[in-house]
Amino acid sequence: MDLIPVIAIFDIGKTNKKFFLFDESYEVVFEKSTKLPEINDEDGFPCDDIKGIEQFITHSIKEISQMRDFDLKAVNFTAYGASFVYINDKGKPLTPLYNYLKPYPDELKAAFYSKYGGEEYFSMITASPVLGSLNSGMQLLRIKYEQPQVFGAIQYALHLPQYLSFLVTGRAVSDITSVGCHTNLWDFSKGRYHQWVEAEQIEGKLAPLATADSSIKVTLDGRSLNAGIGLHDSSSALIPYLVNFNEPFALLSTGTWCITLNPFNDYPLTIDELKADCLCYMSYEMKPIKAARLFAGFEHETETARIAQKFSVDPAVFSAIKYDPEIIASLSARVYGSVEFTHTSTGLKTSVFSLRNLNTFSSHIEAYHQLMVDLVDIQVKSSSLVLDKTPVARLFVDGGFSQNDIFMKLMANAMPQVELFAASLAQATALGAAMAIHKDWNTRKIPSDLIHVKQFKGPY
Repeated sequence: MDLIPVIAIFDIGKTNKKFFLFDESYEVVFEKSTKLPEINDEDGFPCDDIKGIEQFITHSIKEISQMRDFDLKAVNFTAYGASFVYINDKGKPLTPLYNYLKPYPDELKAAFYSKYGGEEYFSMITASPVLGSLNSGMQLLRIKYEQPQVFGAIQYALHLPQYLSFLVTGRAVSDITSVGCHTNLWDFSKGRYHQWVEAEQIEGKLAPLATADSSIKVTLDGRSLNAGIGLHDSSSALIPYLVNFNEPFALLSTGTWCITLNPFNDYPLTIDELKADCLCYMSYEMKPIKAARLFAGFEHETETARIAQKFSVDPAVFSAIKYDPEIIASLSARVYGSVEFTHTSTGLKTSVFSLRNLNTFSSHIEAYHQLMVDLVDIQVKSSSLVLDKTPVARLFVDGGFSQNDIFMKLMANAMPQVELFAASLAQATALGAAMAIHKDWNTRKIPSDLIHVKQFKGPY
């Protein structure tokens, strides 16, 4: 029996650690997922267990070697990119894998931005909103000032995807999709590291840059194969769309965060956009991708729980509710007392629904329609920040909201200027990591029908 050529992809998220085998048609032929309990760092703050992740990868690779149906050709990695692994000259981690949600010292942050031009100017140049530890370069700066002995022992600071690759290749590299994602490290105006990186002796701790589509020859269990250098998860998830579609498009990736990514917006970030939670990612082709973030998935979860409690229903019922034009018309005609809801009430980061009195709704269905009206209202404003004045005529929606009938029809009504599609693509992040090194393992052409789409065209 002929062995099936495959690539192994490790997709390491904050919640789920996944492992996939893709065949040459990019079909999943094996998958495994695990959740690892968090541990605490030296300050008692929860963080991922880097040793547990290492063991998951090691055991999974051994598992592949024992499979008789597959011919392993390559391996690649994708993970959240806002955390560093600090390795010494023997390649061993020196610290826990610090959580990017860990509070950042106000005094150090204030001194840094004051020294390098102020928050607004610096954020604009680095395409990085002020996010504390989520700006991973700031984590390395913190090590320098709070743990100087550790800083001195650091051979390289590797973003998590590159550390996972290092476990297999033994070669330390930096990848632009991780370096270019709200790290404070990259000067987008000059296409190189920001001058503070050299001034603070940080650059010497960063491994040489390599392109995200490069791979390294390795031998695992007697097999010769190509190992990719790893990618930041958001950039990886966009790759299948960049490969499959030539006309200008944007992707609205929905989950806890709803992120509108526009690869065809080359306007520099403005201060107003930064204040509205816009930033830039970097594609695997080293092109800036302007993006707008919204915490809409989290708000949806929070507010559906509030509705469910008010009307004594199971939160699971909301996924089955379909768009009702009569309810929408009724809500549109309703006057909410003397309160005029505007987005200045809550800021752009949340909708106005949390301010609404649930006693004004006759049922959970009516209340849920209003929630979706409010979320779509603010989603349109967020997406428009990166769509306006660009050649984009198509918007693909993937993730949870792409399956929400009310969300998609309200979006179609609100954005008639674009062709709106619900996109279905299983494991887009892992798939992107496999496609990034296609040339190094796959003998076939990339299929053109991997992404299934359904158009929504209003008015509804």
